[in-house]
Amino acid sequence: MSDNKLKSEPNPTLVVLEDNKPWWYLPKTRREGYRNLHKINRYGLTYRSDQVLTLSRKFNQEISKIPSVQKMIKHKYFCSLLVGKDQDILFEEYAKDFTENTPQTIMSITKMFVNLFVGELVEKKVLDLNKNISFYLPNIGTGYATATVQDVLDMNIENSYSEDYTDPYTSSFLHEPVCGWRLPANLDEKMGQEEFLNTIEANKDKGLKNSSDFSHYKSANTDVIGVLIEKVSGKKLSQWVLEAVEAAGFEDALYIGTDRFSMPWISGGGCLISRDFLRYGLLFSRKGHGVANRKVGSEFFFDETLKNKGTKYMELSSNKYLYYSNSTMKSGNWIGHSGLGGQFLAINLKNGVVASYFSVIETDSGTDEDYKRNMINMLDEIVNENY
Repeated sequence: MSDNKLKSEPNPTLVVLEDNKPWWYLPKTRREGYRNLHKINRYGLTYRSDQVLTLSRKFNQEISKIPSVQKMIKHKYFCSLLVGKDQDILFEEYAKDFTENTPQTIMSITKMFVNLFVGELVEKKVLDLNKNISFYLPNIGTGYATATVQDVLDMNIENSYSEDYTDPYTSSFLHEPVCGWRLPANLDEKMGQEEFLNTIEANKDKGLKNSSDFSHYKSANTDVIGVLIEKVSGKKLSQWVLEAVEAAGFEDALYIGTDRFSMPWISGGGCLISRDFLRYGLLFSRKGHGVANRKVGSEFFFDETLKNKGTKYMELSSNKYLYYSNSTMKSGNWIGHSGLGGQFLAINLKNGVVASYFSVIETDSGTDEDYKRNMINMLDEIVNENY
Protein backbone atom coordinates (compact mmCIF):
# COMPACT_ATOMS: atom_id res chain seq x y z
CA MET A 1 0.00 0.00 0.00
CA SER A 2 1.40 3.40 -0.95
CA ASP A 3 1.87 5.97 1.79
CA ASN A 4 -0.76 8.32 0.41
CA LYS A 5 -3.43 5.66 0.94
CA LEU A 6 -2.69 5.01 4.61
CA LYS A 7 -5.54 6.20 6.81
CA SER A 8 -4.83 8.30 9.90
CA GLU A 9 -6.62 10.66 12.25
CA PRO A 10 -5.53 13.37 14.73
CA ASN A 11 -4.54 12.07 18.15
CA PRO A 12 -7.80 12.43 20.17
CA THR A 13 -6.15 13.52 23.45
CA LEU A 14 -4.28 16.36 21.73
CA VAL A 15 -6.81 17.66 19.24
CA VAL A 16 -8.34 21.04 20.12
CA LEU A 17 -11.98 20.73 21.21
CA GLU A 18 -14.52 23.16 22.67
CA ASP A 19 -13.35 26.52 24.05
CA ASN A 20 -9.99 26.01 22.34
CA LYS A 21 -8.98 23.30 24.84
CA PRO A 22 -7.54 19.81 24.26
CA TRP A 23 -9.15 16.81 25.96
CA TRP A 24 -6.82 16.77 28.97
CA TYR A 25 -7.64 20.38 29.87
CA LEU A 26 -11.43 20.25 29.59
CA PRO A 27 -12.98 20.82 33.05
CA LYS A 28 -14.79 17.45 33.04
CA THR A 29 -11.60 15.50 32.23
CA ARG A 30 -8.92 17.76 33.74
CA ARG A 31 -8.48 15.69 36.91
CA GLU A 32 -7.70 12.63 34.81
CA GLY A 33 -5.72 14.69 32.32
CA TYR A 34 -3.42 16.17 34.95
CA ARG A 35 -2.49 12.68 36.15
CA ASN A 36 -1.76 11.47 32.64
CA LEU A 37 -0.20 14.49 30.97
CA HIS A 38 3.20 12.81 31.14
CA LYS A 39 1.79 10.09 28.85
CA ILE A 40 -0.33 12.40 26.69
CA ASN A 41 2.40 14.92 25.84
CA ARG A 42 4.01 14.34 22.42
CA TYR A 43 7.59 14.94 23.54
CA GLY A 44 9.38 14.40 26.82
CA LEU A 45 12.27 13.09 28.91
CA THR A 46 12.23 10.92 32.03
CA TYR A 47 14.87 11.12 34.76
CA ARG A 48 15.37 8.98 37.86
CA SER A 49 17.95 9.38 40.59
CA ASP A 50 20.37 6.57 41.40
CA GLN A 51 20.22 7.49 45.11
CA VAL A 52 16.87 8.09 46.86
CA LEU A 53 16.45 10.56 49.70
CA THR A 54 15.14 8.50 52.63
CA LEU A 55 11.99 9.90 54.22
CA SER A 56 10.65 8.86 57.63
CA ARG A 57 7.17 9.41 58.99
CA LYS A 58 7.21 11.62 62.05
CA PHE A 59 3.70 13.02 62.06
CA ASN A 60 2.93 16.23 63.91
CA GLN A 61 -0.70 16.19 65.03
CA GLU A 62 -0.81 19.97 65.38
CA ILE A 63 -0.80 20.38 61.59
CA SER A 64 -4.05 18.42 61.26
CA LYS A 65 -5.69 20.77 63.78
CA ILE A 66 -5.05 23.92 61.71
CA PRO A 67 -8.54 25.11 60.57
CA SER A 68 -7.37 26.03 57.06
CA VAL A 69 -5.81 22.58 56.64
CA GLN A 70 -9.04 20.89 57.74
CA LYS A 71 -10.96 23.00 55.23
CA MET A 72 -8.65 22.58 52.24
CA ILE A 73 -8.19 18.79 52.48
CA LYS A 74 -11.99 18.41 52.31
CA HIS A 75 -12.31 20.59 49.20
CA LYS A 76 -13.50 18.85 46.03
CA TYR A 77 -10.38 20.04 44.16
CA PHE A 78 -7.97 18.52 46.72
CA CYS A 79 -5.49 15.76 45.76
CA SER A 80 -2.64 15.71 48.32
CA LEU A 81 -0.91 17.72 51.03
CA LEU A 82 2.50 16.83 52.46
CA VAL A 83 4.58 18.71 55.01
CA GLY A 84 8.22 17.88 55.66
CA LYS A 85 11.40 19.04 57.34
CA ASP A 86 14.91 17.57 57.02
CA GLN A 87 14.06 13.94 56.14
CA ASP A 88 10.82 13.71 58.10
CA ILE A 89 7.28 13.64 56.76
CA LEU A 90 5.32 15.67 59.32
CA PHE A 91 1.94 15.41 57.59
CA GLU A 92 0.58 13.40 54.66
CA GLU A 93 -2.99 13.36 53.37
CA TYR A 94 -4.53 12.20 50.09
CA ALA A 95 -7.91 12.46 48.43
CA LYS A 96 -9.85 9.23 48.03
CA ASP A 97 -9.00 9.05 44.32
CA PHE A 98 -5.30 9.87 44.82
CA THR A 99 -2.36 7.88 46.26
CA GLU A 100 1.29 8.40 47.16
CA ASN A 101 2.20 6.83 43.80
CA THR A 102 -0.10 8.93 41.63
CA PRO A 103 1.87 11.21 39.29
CA GLN A 104 0.60 14.71 38.64
CA THR A 105 1.81 17.62 36.57
CA ILE A 106 3.47 20.35 38.64
CA MET A 107 2.94 22.86 35.83
CA SER A 108 4.76 26.17 36.53
CA ILE A 109 6.41 24.90 39.70
CA THR A 110 8.89 23.48 37.18
CA LYS A 111 10.12 27.09 36.87
CA MET A 112 11.91 26.81 40.21
CA PHE A 113 14.65 24.70 38.60
CA VAL A 114 15.76 27.91 36.89
CA ASN A 115 16.50 29.51 40.26
CA LEU A 116 19.01 26.72 40.93
CA PHE A 117 20.70 26.96 37.55
CA VAL A 118 20.88 30.76 37.37
CA GLY A 119 22.22 30.86 40.92
CA GLU A 120 25.17 28.67 39.96
CA LEU A 121 25.98 30.80 36.92
CA VAL A 122 25.77 34.05 38.89
CA GLU A 123 27.99 32.68 41.65
CA LYS A 124 30.56 31.61 39.04
CA LYS A 125 30.38 35.14 37.59
CA VAL A 126 29.58 33.94 34.09
CA LEU A 127 26.10 35.51 34.11
CA ASP A 128 25.36 39.17 34.84
CA LEU A 129 21.69 39.75 35.69
CA ASN A 130 21.98 43.43 34.74
CA LYS A 131 22.90 42.63 31.13
CA ASN A 132 20.24 42.74 28.42
CA ILE A 133 18.96 39.42 27.11
CA SER A 134 20.34 40.22 23.64
CA PHE A 135 23.87 40.33 25.10
CA TYR A 136 23.58 36.55 25.58
CA LEU A 137 20.98 35.77 22.89
CA PRO A 138 21.72 38.02 19.89
CA ASN A 139 18.95 36.44 17.79
CA ILE A 140 16.17 37.01 20.32
CA GLY A 141 13.15 38.99 19.11
CA THR A 142 12.12 42.49 20.13
CA GLY A 143 9.95 41.06 22.91
CA TYR A 144 13.08 40.40 24.99
CA ALA A 145 16.12 42.00 23.34
CA THR A 146 16.40 45.11 25.53
CA ALA A 147 15.06 43.56 28.76
CA THR A 148 17.55 42.79 31.51
CA VAL A 149 17.99 39.22 32.68
CA GLN A 150 16.83 40.33 36.14
CA ASP A 151 13.58 41.82 34.83
CA VAL A 152 12.82 38.65 32.87
CA LEU A 153 13.49 36.53 35.99
CA ASP A 154 11.13 38.79 37.99
CA MET A 155 8.28 38.80 35.42
CA ASN A 156 8.85 42.53 35.16
CA ILE A 157 8.42 43.17 31.42
CA GLU A 158 5.60 43.67 28.94
CA ASN A 159 5.48 42.20 25.44
CA SER A 160 3.10 40.53 22.98
CA TYR A 161 2.94 37.22 24.88
CA SER A 162 -0.27 36.94 26.93
CA GLU A 163 -1.06 34.36 29.60
CA ASP A 164 -4.64 35.18 30.54
CA TYR A 165 -6.30 31.80 31.01
CA THR A 166 -9.75 33.36 31.28
CA ASP A 167 -9.32 34.09 27.55
CA PRO A 168 -9.63 30.78 25.64
CA TYR A 169 -7.60 32.32 22.81
CA THR A 170 -4.78 33.74 24.91
CA SER A 171 -1.55 33.78 22.91
CA SER A 172 0.16 31.43 25.38
CA PHE A 173 -1.89 28.60 23.86
CA LEU A 174 0.19 29.10 20.71
CA HIS A 175 3.11 27.94 22.85
CA GLU A 176 1.54 24.56 23.66
CA PRO A 177 1.95 22.90 20.22
CA VAL A 178 5.68 23.70 20.35
CA CYS A 179 5.99 21.51 23.42
CA GLY A 180 3.45 18.88 22.44
CA TRP A 181 0.49 19.68 24.69
CA ARG A 182 -1.84 20.15 21.73
CA LEU A 183 -1.74 19.71 17.98
CA PRO A 184 -0.70 22.72 15.90
CA ALA A 185 -3.21 24.27 13.51
CA ASN A 186 -0.79 23.34 10.72
CA LEU A 187 0.27 19.73 11.18
CA ASP A 188 3.39 20.34 9.12
CA GLU A 189 4.64 22.88 11.64
CA LYS A 190 7.96 21.78 13.15
CA MET A 191 8.85 24.81 15.28
CA GLY A 192 11.12 24.35 18.29
CA GLN A 193 11.24 26.27 21.55
CA GLU A 194 13.99 28.72 20.64
CA GLU A 195 12.46 29.54 17.24
CA PHE A 196 9.09 30.22 18.87
CA LEU A 197 10.57 32.47 21.57
CA ASN A 198 12.37 34.53 18.92
CA THR A 199 8.98 35.41 17.37
CA ILE A 200 7.71 37.25 20.47
CA GLU A 201 7.61 40.99 19.85
CA ALA A 202 7.56 44.17 21.88
CA ASN A 203 4.19 45.88 22.15
CA LYS A 204 3.94 48.77 19.73
CA ASP A 205 4.45 52.21 21.32
CA LYS A 206 4.96 50.65 24.78
CA GLY A 207 8.36 49.00 24.73
CA LEU A 208 9.16 46.38 27.37
CA LYS A 209 8.93 48.48 30.53
CA ASN A 210 6.41 47.25 33.08
CA SER A 211 3.93 50.10 33.48
CA SER A 212 2.20 48.61 36.55
CA ASP A 213 3.08 47.81 40.15
CA PHE A 214 2.45 44.09 39.60
CA SER A 215 4.22 41.35 37.71
CA HIS A 216 3.33 40.51 34.11
CA TYR A 217 3.36 36.73 34.40
CA LYS A 218 4.60 35.08 31.19
CA SER A 219 5.82 31.49 31.05
CA ALA A 220 7.82 32.35 27.94
CA ASN A 221 10.08 34.48 30.17
CA THR A 222 11.31 31.35 31.94
CA ASP A 223 11.86 29.50 28.69
CA VAL A 224 13.97 32.39 27.40
CA ILE A 225 16.11 32.03 30.52
CA GLY A 226 16.31 28.30 29.83
CA VAL A 227 17.76 28.97 26.37
CA LEU A 228 20.11 31.54 27.91
CA ILE A 229 21.35 28.99 30.48
CA GLU A 230 22.38 26.66 27.67
CA LYS A 231 24.17 29.39 25.73
CA VAL A 232 26.03 30.81 28.74
CA SER A 233 27.05 27.49 30.29
CA GLY A 234 27.67 25.44 27.15
CA LYS A 235 25.75 22.63 28.87
CA LYS A 236 22.42 21.28 27.68
CA LEU A 237 19.43 22.30 29.79
CA SER A 238 18.49 18.62 29.97
CA GLN A 239 21.81 17.92 31.70
CA TRP A 240 21.15 20.67 34.23
CA VAL A 241 17.77 19.09 34.99
CA LEU A 242 19.28 15.61 35.37
CA GLU A 243 21.84 16.89 37.88
CA ALA A 244 19.07 18.53 39.94
CA VAL A 245 17.06 15.28 39.92
CA GLU A 246 20.08 13.33 41.10
CA ALA A 247 20.68 15.83 43.90
CA ALA A 248 17.03 15.78 45.01
CA GLY A 249 17.02 11.98 45.28
CA PHE A 250 13.64 11.29 43.69
CA GLU A 251 12.23 7.81 44.32
CA ASP A 252 10.08 7.76 41.21
CA ALA A 253 10.73 9.73 38.01
CA LEU A 254 10.68 13.33 37.01
CA TYR A 255 8.95 13.46 33.67
CA ILE A 256 9.50 16.74 31.86
CA GLY A 257 7.96 17.76 28.57
CA THR A 258 10.21 19.05 25.79
CA ASP A 259 9.98 20.45 22.30
CA ARG A 260 10.55 18.11 19.35
CA PHE A 261 14.31 18.73 19.66
CA SER A 262 14.42 17.58 23.33
CA MET A 263 14.71 21.07 24.81
CA PRO A 264 13.02 20.83 28.25
CA TRP A 265 9.89 22.89 28.76
CA ILE A 266 11.36 24.41 31.89
CA SER A 267 8.45 26.81 32.40
CA GLY A 268 5.85 24.14 33.08
CA GLY A 269 6.54 20.65 31.80
CA GLY A 270 7.32 18.73 35.01
CA CYS A 271 5.43 15.83 36.58
CA LEU A 272 6.06 14.15 39.96
CA ILE A 273 4.47 11.86 42.54
CA SER A 274 3.60 13.57 45.84
CA ARG A 275 6.59 12.41 47.89
CA ASP A 276 9.00 13.45 45.14
CA PHE A 277 7.18 16.77 44.99
CA LEU A 278 8.09 17.10 48.68
CA ARG A 279 11.68 16.00 47.94
CA TYR A 280 11.85 18.73 45.30
CA GLY A 281 11.00 21.31 47.96
CA LEU A 282 13.40 19.78 50.48
CA LEU A 283 16.25 20.29 48.00
CA PHE A 284 15.56 24.03 48.19
CA SER A 285 15.21 23.93 51.98
CA ARG A 286 18.78 22.56 52.10
CA LYS A 287 19.82 25.35 49.72
CA GLY A 288 20.81 22.92 47.00
CA HIS A 289 22.68 20.36 49.09
CA GLY A 290 21.66 16.95 47.80
CA VAL A 291 22.13 13.23 48.35
CA ALA A 292 25.53 11.60 47.81
CA ASN A 293 27.31 14.94 48.44
CA ARG A 294 25.79 16.47 45.29
CA LYS A 295 25.20 20.19 45.10
CA VAL A 296 23.08 22.38 42.83
CA GLY A 297 22.19 26.04 43.08
CA SER A 298 23.85 28.73 45.16
CA GLU A 299 23.37 29.52 48.86
CA PHE A 300 24.23 33.13 48.07
CA PHE A 301 21.53 33.27 45.40
CA PHE A 302 18.87 31.81 47.71
CA ASP A 303 19.57 34.67 50.10
CA GLU A 304 19.51 37.15 47.22
CA THR A 305 16.14 35.78 46.09
CA LEU A 306 14.65 36.66 49.47
CA LYS A 307 16.33 40.09 49.49
CA ASN A 308 15.44 40.95 45.89
CA LYS A 309 12.52 43.36 45.68
CA GLY A 310 10.92 41.53 42.77
CA THR A 311 7.39 42.38 41.64
CA LYS A 312 4.05 42.06 43.37
CA TYR A 313 2.29 38.89 42.20
CA MET A 314 -0.80 38.64 44.42
CA GLU A 315 -2.29 40.27 47.49
CA LEU A 316 -2.70 37.54 50.11
CA SER A 317 -4.41 39.72 52.71
CA SER A 318 -4.55 43.38 53.62
CA ASN A 319 -1.11 44.85 52.74
CA LYS A 320 0.47 41.39 52.58
CA TYR A 321 1.75 40.40 49.15
CA LEU A 322 3.23 37.46 47.35
CA TYR A 323 6.18 38.67 45.24
CA TYR A 324 7.85 37.27 42.15
CA SER A 325 11.64 37.04 42.49
CA ASN A 326 14.28 35.11 40.51
CA SER A 327 11.86 32.56 39.04
CA THR A 328 10.15 31.94 42.39
CA MET A 329 7.32 33.40 44.41
CA LYS A 330 8.19 34.64 47.88
CA SER A 331 6.62 35.96 51.07
CA GLY A 332 8.61 36.70 54.21
CA ASN A 333 11.08 33.86 54.77
CA TRP A 334 9.66 31.42 52.26
CA ILE A 335 9.94 30.88 48.52
CA GLY A 336 7.76 28.72 46.31
CA HIS A 337 5.64 28.67 43.21
CA SER A 338 2.13 28.03 41.98
CA GLY A 339 1.11 25.74 39.14
CA LEU A 340 -1.81 26.32 36.78
CA GLY A 341 -4.88 24.50 37.99
CA GLY A 342 -4.22 24.19 41.72
CA GLN A 343 -0.68 23.22 42.80
CA PHE A 344 1.68 25.02 45.13
CA LEU A 345 5.06 24.38 46.74
CA ALA A 346 6.27 26.50 49.69
CA ILE A 347 9.75 26.30 51.28
CA ASN A 348 10.76 28.26 54.37
CA LEU A 349 14.47 28.95 53.89
CA LYS A 350 14.93 29.88 57.56
CA ASN A 351 13.29 26.98 59.44
CA GLY A 352 13.45 24.36 56.67
CA VAL A 353 9.74 23.51 56.64
CA VAL A 354 8.30 22.49 53.24
CA ALA A 355 4.65 22.11 52.24
CA SER A 356 3.55 20.64 48.90
CA TYR A 357 -0.03 20.76 47.71
CA PHE A 358 -1.70 19.09 44.73
CA SER A 359 -5.23 19.85 43.58
CA VAL A 360 -7.11 20.28 40.31
CA ILE A 361 -9.28 23.36 39.80
CA GLU A 362 -12.17 22.33 37.58
CA THR A 363 -13.43 25.74 36.45
CA ASP A 364 -13.62 26.55 32.74
CA SER A 365 -10.42 28.61 32.90
CA GLY A 366 -8.54 26.38 35.33
CA THR A 367 -8.23 29.37 37.64
CA ASP A 368 -10.02 30.38 40.84
CA GLU A 369 -8.36 33.33 42.56
CA ASP A 370 -10.21 32.95 45.88
CA TYR A 371 -9.32 29.26 46.08
CA LYS A 372 -5.72 30.00 45.13
CA ARG A 373 -5.45 32.69 47.80
CA ASN A 374 -6.87 30.34 50.44
CA MET A 375 -4.43 27.62 49.35
CA ILE A 376 -1.41 29.92 49.61
CA ASN A 377 -2.50 31.38 52.95
CA MET A 378 -2.86 27.84 54.34
CA LEU A 379 0.66 26.94 53.21
CA ASP A 380 1.97 30.25 54.56
CA GLU A 381 0.54 29.33 57.95
CA ILE A 382 2.06 25.85 57.83
CA VAL A 383 5.62 26.72 56.82
CA ASN A 384 5.93 29.64 59.23
CA GLU A 385 5.59 27.32 62.24
CA ASN A 386 8.54 25.60 63.89
CA TYR A 387 8.05 21.86 64.24
